[in-house]
Amino acid sequence: MARPHRPLPSLSRRRVLALGGVGALGASLAACGDNTGRGGSTSPDGAGSSAGGRPQIAQWYHQYGEAGTQEAVERYAADYGPADVTVSWKPGDYDQSTAASLLTDSGPDVFEYGNGPTIDMIRGDQVADLTDLFGDTLDDFTPSLVERMTYDGKVWAVPQVVDTQVLVYRRSLLEQAGIEPPQQISELVEAARELTRDDVKGLFLGNDGGAGLLGGPMLWAAGLDYLDGERVGFDSAGAPEALAVLRTLWTDETVLLGQAKDWFDPDALTSGRAAMQWTGLWTFPMIAEALGDDFGVIPWPAMEGGSPSVPVGAYGSCVSTRASDVQAAQDFVRWLWIEQTDKQLDFATAYGFHLPSRTSLVPEADVLSSGPAADAAGYVTDHGHAQTPLLWTPQSATAWSDMMNRIVRDGADPQAELDALVPIVEAELERVTG
Repeated sequence: MARPHRPLPSLSRRRVLALGGVGALGASLAACGDNTGRGGSTSPDGAGSSAGGRPQIAQWYHQYGEAGTQEAVERYAADYGPADVTVSWKPGDYDQSTAASLLTDSGPDVFEYGNGPTIDMIRGDQVADLTDLFGDTLDDFTPSLVERMTYDGKVWAVPQVVDTQVLVYRRSLLEQAGIEPPQQISELVEAARELTRDDVKGLFLGNDGGAGLLGGPMLWAAGLDYLDGERVGFDSAGAPEALAVLRTLWTDETVLLGQAKDWFDPDALTSGRAAMQWTGLWTFPMIAEALGDDFGVIPWPAMEGGSPSVPVGAYGSCVSTRASDVQAAQDFVRWLWIEQTDKQLDFATAYGFHLPSRTSLVPEADVLSSGPAADAAGYVTDHGHAQTPLLWTPQSATAWSDMMNRIVRDGADPQAELDALVPIVEAELERVTG
């Protein structure tokens, strides 16, 4: 097993997590460019075939920042015998340009998308049903991701690799203060106070004090969620109190702010400026290099009535219904992301630090076999939540993000803010389900 490379500063594969599920995923009117990525000759309706009649498959990826990823997926494509697969590496605003391309005949046959296709893609018949590809393997995939990529009893994407966020702590700093890793939110608030001293803050939750990242985990901590099926899920008792915790940490001045490197880099923790940091699994190699074994990891703690949690995200492999050969595209997805377990393990661990989407592969990854990495892998199974539900649209996400900033940074009343958000989200739910 190749040793993971140190991740580059770009968010890359982690972008979907870096946005905390709040990224604008709406379609863009911008053209995708002349290079469609389709191999062979292309007819006016987008169907592609070579002179020998072999299926031609255009596969799109966003631009990963980790060294070796592009070469890896090109190698996987070249290994596929039944069709000619052309990989297109897409820089820029991948989400919007890909969404726009699905409405044309110049888009991909196979493409990845953050947490699977959007509800608008599914209801607009822009993506193919992939349920039958899984066979008897469906239960082997990370449950929270399968649920996120399922609608109307059908699975619309195959999870590729898994990323998660966790709370990492400096063992030595907690031990010196006589503090056990917090298991409850009340313990976390108190630990942050006790650990804040001199030039060290108790927590780093990002430069916005956790407004962009911890809204979901705070709901889960209280036993709630963004949505409850096809209705609002955050309008129940306990939600205002949960979100107010982040404001308490802000006003306590126990959260570190104003860092040159935000939450997705472990510098706040490794430099000693914070005793605990919310960050991503991908930072573990850097933390271990800097701190050795002087760190541990826990999920976001629980409140009464809730449970510990970690957010889980993944790019999912999807098939466009405008593919030149939908069956050939589906066959390729089955081969790569379901049957080729060696390639799945390679992509997850050899070019960064991520989890395979199939739980049976986690024990085969040496880098995930012990210590904090093994703990984090267990949290994904035991406490994992999809970052946001499928019906949580970009408009709902943007309104939620604005609200969280008002609550955490400006001190707005959580109950009033939640009440004002309800009709916005209900209107979106009506739009996508009506």
